[in-house]
Amino acid sequence: MHSFSKIGADLRPLQTTFDEALQRKIDLKTKPKGALGRLEELALQLGRIQNTLSPEIVAPHLLVFAGDHGAAQEGISAYPQEVTWQMVENFLAGGAAINVFARQLGWSLQVVDAGVAHVFGKRTGLIDAKIAPGTASYLEGPAMTDAQCHAAIEIGSELVRQLIQNGCNVLACGEMGIGNTASASLITHYLAPAPLNSCIGPGTGLDDVGLIRKQELLSVAASRYRGNSDPLAILTHFGGFEIAMMTGALLAAGEAGVLIIVDGFIVTASLLIAARLQPHLLDYCVFAHGSEEPGHKIQMGALGKRPLLNLGMRLGEGTGAALALPLIQAAANFLVQMASFESAGVSETTI
Repeated sequence: MHSFSKIGADLRPLQTTFDEALQRKIDLKTKPKGALGRLEELALQLGRIQNTLSPEIVAPHLLVFAGDHGAAQEGISAYPQEVTWQMVENFLAGGAAINVFARQLGWSLQVVDAGVAHVFGKRTGLIDAKIAPGTASYLEGPAMTDAQCHAAIEIGSELVRQLIQNGCNVLACGEMGIGNTASASLITHYLAPAPLNSCIGPGTGLDDVGLIRKQELLSVAASRYRGNSDPLAILTHFGGFEIAMMTGALLAAGEAGVLIIVDGFIVTASLLIAARLQPHLLDYCVFAHGSEEPGHKIQMGALGKRPLLNLGMRLGEGTGAALALPLIQAAANFLVQMASFESAGVSETTI
């Protein structure tokens, strides 16, 4: 039933051919061994991904996928569904946090209409990839059909292939969709796996009463699920079009061997699905930040990863991923530009 596509089928584990030479290059910089901490880990990972002793960041690109969720009309969010399309307009006008950070930090930014319940028309900066005007409600049945999920995965992968053909070697995904923390909570519950309520947080800012209602509704949705634990079955039943497109985007990026900067809770839900399909995808990922959404800590634990930054953020949009780029650039720069003991004429340790 869920054979779907073979996106990511050629994804391979990272080569370790350069490991010894990379580590030696890192260790011989004018610093004590290990003194740059996690930047040294990043430099090694970058060298592995690019299969070189001199990695570089080229044309970093951030895709923000937007989609509406049928279940959002049941009261699982503090905001009404129309905020999705209104925020897309904000993105297109350059006024959202992700626009500010992208301008500051050198990201190219595009917004993808994966399935917003609104007609935008042809707009500069907006990719029209609408599968449908929002998913169905998973409180009543599957959020999408197999065909819709397949189409979303394929479109996400094709968008990334085009970026890579145009020279991009660093990708990040962001998202916008009222109700998508609920969808991510259900996906995390099944794929981490973890107790459902531990995966559910306030999302856009629910109060205690709203959070209890969200927990009750998602409990009902989970109790009605009759599918299996196959990640694509779970995505089809509980996911959003933006979550499915990001799954395809992540798989295509890994297959092409580019660095992936992973944002917060929603993007990591897509990664949970993609990594269950292709475990070596994680080799290509840097986890940008730890979201305040409680489910994100569960996701990190399930993947055995730790984020670079902990800033108390829970905005989405790809904002956490955007902020991590300077650290990754610093890792590449020190590896390529920093003097060695020999080139600088500095004496090495005698111990």
